[in-house]
Amino acid sequence: MEKNISYEIGDIVRLKKKHPCGSFEWEILRVGADFRLKCVGCGHQIMIARKLVEKNTREIKKK
Repeated sequence: MEKNISYEIGDIVRLKKKHPCGSFEWEILRVGADFRLKCVGCGHQIMIARKLVEKNTREIKKK
């Protein structure tokens, strides 16, 4: 079930679970072993493991 998707800075990813603010969409600010994501709804930033992002991604909107 390996997804061969290229994640790039500026892309918007839609994840399985929604953020407490109600948004499902996150902007990618940093790519590597960990990703830095910014919630599109409220602007909250998180660091999350690449594996979790790949597992929970529903769709990607390229910049």
